[in-house]
Amino acid sequence: MTSSPDARHDDLPPALSSMWRLCRLGYQHEPALMLIAFLLALLSALPDALLAVWLKLLGDGVLGHRPRLVLAAAIGLGVSATATWFLRTVSARVQRRFRDKVTIALESHVARLLASIATIAHHERPDYLDRLSVLRDQIFMLDHMYMSVFSTAGWILRLGVTVVLLASIHPALVLLAAFALPTVVTSTWRPGVERIAQEKGAQSARLARHLFTMATTAPPGKEVRVLGVGSRLMTQRREAWERWYLPVAAARWGSAIWHTLAWAVFGAAYVGAVVFVSARAGSSPGDVLLVLAAGSRLSAYIGATVGEIGFLRGVWMDGARRLAWLEDYAASLSANADQPVPDRVHEGIRLDHVSFTYPGTSRLVLDDVSLALPAGAVVAIVGENGAGKTTLVKLLARMYEPSSGSILVDQTPLARMPADAWRARLAGAFQDFFRFEFRARHSVGLGDVARMDDERAVLQAIERAGATDVVAKLPSGLETQLGPTWPGGVDLSFGQWQKLALARGFMRDRPLLLILDEPTAALDAETEHALFERYAEAARHESGDGRITILVSHRFSTVRMAGLIIVLDGARLVEAGTHDELMAEGGQYSQLYGIQAAAYR
Repeated sequence: MTSSPDARHDDLPPALSSMWRLCRLGYQHEPALMLIAFLLALLSALPDALLAVWLKLLGDGVLGHRPRLVLAAAIGLGVSATATWFLRTVSARVQRRFRDKVTIALESHVARLLASIATIAHHERPDYLDRLSVLRDQIFMLDHMYMSVFSTAGWILRLGVTVVLLASIHPALVLLAAFALPTVVTSTWRPGVERIAQEKGAQSARLARHLFTMATTAPPGKEVRVLGVGSRLMTQRREAWERWYLPVAAARWGSAIWHTLAWAVFGAAYVGAVVFVSARAGSSPGDVLLVLAAGSRLSAYIGATVGEIGFLRGVWMDGARRLAWLEDYAASLSANADQPVPDRVHEGIRLDHVSFTYPGTSRLVLDDVSLALPAGAVVAIVGENGAGKTTLVKLLARMYEPSSGSILVDQTPLARMPADAWRARLAGAFQDFFRFEFRARHSVGLGDVARMDDERAVLQAIERAGATDVVAKLPSGLETQLGPTWPGGVDLSFGQWQKLALARGFMRDRPLLLILDEPTAALDAETEHALFERYAEAARHESGDGRITILVSHRFSTVRMAGLIIVLDGARLVEAGTHDELMAEGGQYSQLYGIQAAAYR
């Protein structure tokens, strides 16, 4: 079951510790710039805060006919104004430089975290998707948090100096700051209220973006036009956006009313303070000027301080908490990975009572599956759509962890091995491959990054995948830019893209596990059969490292060449054996094989 937004938010790390982690991250990347920017933010606050002192002296000097005091006050005003401008200018430039540098570091940090998470379950859990959706919107603004921290420190310093100046006139004037507390309360409360409303509607916001993407981008463009659903998509997009926006707007209006009332309380207190000092015996005209100047600036300082704190709490602090959660989540999935990945498979891979349900659902996709994949074997997995074939492959690749049961590699739990190290010994291609729009050389070479520019290795992978004809037709061969949206780029058919994806999967020479999950669905049956037969034969003769090859295909002419055939039905393992053994049993495999064979007669 999906938890409520409040519950999901409650399990985020504490706010202050999350901010501290983010500040530490910035300090690790730019320590000198961060310290200089912080000190300049404090220094630039002092001249501005002292303006009320110069105004008091100026008033006393003018009304008391004291030219020297007037001159000193005038010089003080000039120095304060000049210093404020100079320090603000220098501070802004230093902060901008720090922000530019730390922005790249933050974006790289988040991208590295998302790419390094051991599994892909977070891409399919609705609650995690909502959280990551908000984080993606916030991450491009998290660099502002540092600026907000610097500004907050500067405003707090101004506020402290102003309160001291008011207290020097009369201790009771310190209460003026107390009357600002309602504004502090409402300012810190408002972002939380608005954030809850935004997160409750995060799913509708994601739907609105998804519908907009469908209506305005190229991949779905043909079907959108043929089906004539463009206006319908935009109508649904508007409805989804309003389901998100209307509660958010209501929350904003409600919090704004309370915030306005809080400022009205402070305004009444400010007027009372001026009246109090004006009527107090012994007050000089300069005292009244100081209260007028300091009191009015106090409201500005409190407003700025509260505003920055509100931003810190509502956007920056919330973003910092989500980033800290992502760091903790990524670390938790690798916390127990303390066993090395073997150099070769001696016994094989064993699934022991493995069951699996996708995040956010209760339907078993695999139910109590136990089987052994011998070292050096070529294994085929067959079954109708939805039987769990691709899910089983993803579990072997550690894209997910089993809901129950365990997967063992030579008696060592796969969950105890670092996911990155295990996947570095995997190779293959998936049916839902990605189109890397790079030069053809790199689109294939990415299969083994260390040899990405090794032309011989790239050409060997292309030959293994039977993709030589694809490269031969490219205008500049391996140097051809793929993708029609790039200058000089060319588009490929689905089958050509699939061949290059297969070549990418063949880049690694010595994988422990080779996965071929319907990577040739766009090719004709004869081409697929010839390709798999050639590779299965090579796998049998090159299995000194115990390599296990997994074939997933709906074509039984391909499947029959495997040494072990696994039949899945309704999430359960129903048969396992060689082609001849399964045909002799006359079970489900035999029936499916007969149906397909009859179709080709």
